[in-house]
Amino acid sequence: MPDYHDDLRLGHVLADAADSTTMERFKALDLKVETKPDMTPVSEADKAAEELIRSSLQRARPRDAVLGEEFGSEGSGPRRWVVDPIDGTKNYVRGVPVWATLIALMERGEGGDRPVVGVVSAPALGRRWWAAEGLGAYTGRSLSSASRLAVSKVNSLSDASFAYSSLSGWEERGKLNGFLDLTRECWRTRGYGDFWPYMMVAEGSVDICAEPELSLWDMAANAVIVQEAGGRFTGLDGVPGPNSGDAAASNGLLHGAMLDYLRP
Repeated sequence: MPDYHDDLRLGHVLADAADSTTMERFKALDLKVETKPDMTPVSEADKAAEELIRSSLQRARPRDAVLGEEFGSEGSGPRRWVVDPIDGTKNYVRGVPVWATLIALMERGEGGDRPVVGVVSAPALGRRWWAAEGLGAYTGRSLSSASRLAVSKVNSLSDASFAYSSLSGWEERGKLNGFLDLTRECWRTRGYGDFWPYMMVAEGSVDICAEPELSLWDMAANAVIVQEAGGRFTGLDGVPGPNSGDAAASNGLLHGAMLDYLRP
């Protein structure tokens, strides 16, 4: 099995640099915010953080490709870094502390590209999570000060906590009825949104979560962290990994039951 220790250390270095950039502009009264063609916001901090990560990768891993939310794809090859400089930009621009930088390394294999390293850093919450294939998933302040993550052992939807982002996305895609039926079966539902539900699945504090429309940079880092914590990460179609354009994550025990309500 490949050794991803160096890539994981690099992921932390990249996250440290991004955290410094994003926190410097968080809650700034003169923060510049634009609207992208898809009508979602992008701030100057999104762009600055991604530019910083890209320039660092160019120096440290010049042969690797990069895909980022703000500046697209660059390079080619079997290894590709996938970056969301600020996941939760709408929260960021309103001063809500639930946002994070997502950094993943994906490698090409027989079954397609798969995430092998993931770092999710939420500096306004004072939290960071990370994982690498075969090395487990962790949370803490640093590589040397961390706790290992493990998903829950809840095995019934009636005892499960279900996290999601919004109702509107499910309604827009004609999947609201199944979504609502699932919420009625669960013990508890909360709309935490963005990266956080996946990290809580990995921690075992939430049992299932799902979103109806996502991009690769929204999912790649989350996927490897959930999987290394012992959970499952698939599309709503049940295909493993972050390549389906939507996502379902669970402790593994509840995955089939969740997908019975949500699959296309």
